[in-house]
Amino acid sequence: MAYELTGKIKLIQEPQTFNSGFTKREMVVTVDDGRYPQDINLEFVQDKIALLDGLQSGQEVTVSFDIRGREYNGRYFNNLQGWKVVAAAAAPEAAAAGAPAGEEPPPYGDDDIPF
Repeated sequence: MAYELTGKIKLIQEPQTFNSGFTKREMVVTVDDGRYPQDINLEFVQDKIALLDGLQSGQEVTVSFDIRGREYNGRYFNNLQGWKVVAAAAAPEAAAAGAPAGEEPPPYGDDDIPF
C-alpha cells in the first residue's frame, strides 16, 4: 500500500552501508499538523538513496512511501520506506515576472494599448 506526505526537509543523513552490502539513507521531513508540526523519518534503501541527491534542507517535497513492519525478538518495528520524491514546483512564470500570486499579468503591456 502506498502513502504520501508533503513537508519541508529538515535533515538528510549520509548513506550507511552495512557488512551485508545493504545500503540505506534517511531523511527527516517536517509536516505541518495543526499546532504541533511532526518530524517524520523516512528511509531510502539500495538504489533509491540516489533520489535524495540534489535535495537540500528547507526544500518542500512530496514523498511517496510504503509502511514496512517486522518482528525482532518479540518486539515489533515499523519503517517508512520512501520510493519517490518530488520537489515542489517553482513559482509560476507570472509570479516570477512580478505579478502578485494568484493574479495573471495583463494580456498587454503599458505601451501596447489594444486600440
